[in-house]
Amino acid sequence: MMVNGVTVVAEDDITEEEITAIVSEELQLWKQKGKELGKVTLSLDGEEIVVKAVERSPIRRIRRITGYLSTEDRFNAAKQAELTDRVVHF
Repeated sequence: MMVNGVTVVAEDDITEEEITAIVSEELQLWKQKGKELGKVTLSLDGEEIVVKAVERSPIRRIRRITGYLSTEDRFNAAKQAELTDRVVHF
């Protein structure tokens, strides 16, 4: 499930209102730290909700096309089509 751009994994007993409130609070805390929240895992421990938050990875995927390193968003239409047509061999 996604809430405010954050991946959330939560137990079924936690309501959507609780999830949204917790994620909003975590987003504010992480923003104060100058970090970007990537994933929140919510679990129950008796009557308490346990929150585990993980920072979004700063790693970007860079590909080499015709000798140049670039990210996929900078590919022209032909290179993007080539990328989607590729077949993975195991």
